[in-house]
Amino acid sequence: MTGHSAIIFNRSSLTAGGGVLLAAAVVFGASAFAGADGTAALVIAAGVFGWRPTGAMPPGRSEGTDGGAAGPTASDLSEIVHALDIAAIVLDAERKIAVFNRHATDLFPSISTGAPVGLATRNPDLMVSIDRSFAEGRSETVEFTERMLQGRRFIVTSTPLSGPRLLLQFRDTSEQERLAQLRADFIANASHELRTPLASIKGFIETLLGPARNDEAARTRFLGIMATQAQRMNRILDDLLSLSRIEMRAHLRPEGPVDMNDLIAQVIRGLEPLAQQANIGLRFAPPSDAAMVRGDRDELEQVMQNLIHNAIKYGRTGGAVDVSLRERPRGAAKRGLLEITVSDDGPGIAPEHLPRLTERFYRVDTARSREQGGTGLGLAIVKHILNRHRGALEIASEVDRGSRFTVVLELATV
Repeated sequence: MTGHSAIIFNRSSLTAGGGVLLAAAVVFGASAFAGADGTAALVIAAGVFGWRPTGAMPPGRSEGTDGGAAGPTASDLSEIVHALDIAAIVLDAERKIAVFNRHATDLFPSISTGAPVGLATRNPDLMVSIDRSFAEGRSETVEFTERMLQGRRFIVTSTPLSGPRLLLQFRDTSEQERLAQLRADFIANASHELRTPLASIKGFIETLLGPARNDEAARTRFLGIMATQAQRMNRILDDLLSLSRIEMRAHLRPEGPVDMNDLIAQVIRGLEPLAQQANIGLRFAPPSDAAMVRGDRDELEQVMQNLIHNAIKYGRTGGAVDVSLRERPRGAAKRGLLEITVSDDGPGIAPEHLPRLTERFYRVDTARSREQGGTGLGLAIVKHILNRHRGALEIASEVDRGSRFTVVLELATV
């Protein structure tokens, strides 16, 4: 068999003491051969040991006679079920739970041996699938949403075993579906964000080629608007590319030394003209000690640039933006954390918006954000950079009182 290693066991050489360990080994080997499908792994194991699915016995044959093994013992079956890497439950002929693994316990904390399966889940589609598998002796697959588990989505395969018993395998597809939806939303939002300025530019070009062909004043005004829209498209594309680069390196934690005191002072110097133009004071009192973290200086500069720039853009005219650093102690065995807080005294953000602020293209006030030159990607970039640095972003806000954004990073050992 090209491309696969093969391990062959002589069934007659198995001893009673080694059978259970070999059963588990076969499951792991079968999993590598058959992929992530736990059913395939179990079927291959059954083939090695002579176990078979339940169903009508051939004429003249009975359980335990030579030519048809009696099936796995309870101990064997428990070893195999516990080796599976997804939630698995084995039911007996009375639909009671005979065996389950730790993944099933994670899903259904109240599960127990001997309890009816209805105590774990009462989904009617699953109950119908179980009844059909027992009655017809064949595998069934059903997909459903479990409301008792915060609407998580599952694909459950029911596989008949000898006994008769039934193996239920629960594959949680909630995260895959959530990511698929996020990707679809992202594409739709990105298309919309780019289509709007593009449509504006196209409209002005058509006007300049037609009715305003010889109108000098209109041409000057329209070209200025077109330049603004082109800059907006450029900002969106720059942010999308930046986000893509960060995501590609998300698994690589940066380890370079960065002095956050020096970095923040540099960012504030660059933003002071903007703050003066908005009549907003920028206040930063760096601590006397160096605030060293491990990270990528350019990325952390982008984080602080985004947060301080946002505070200036959405702060109160004539107000102030405060930047502060402090150490957050942890246990004796762990390094301390550095808190960097950017606070403003602007209009604040309503509570219902806070959980979604770091979503791509999410805006509290779409019109104001676009007017201020925002792309809706700034806080998404901040979140992904901090994830790469194994840090966190904490957001607190009160309407009419202002907002507070806190970056949490692990301090570097000196």
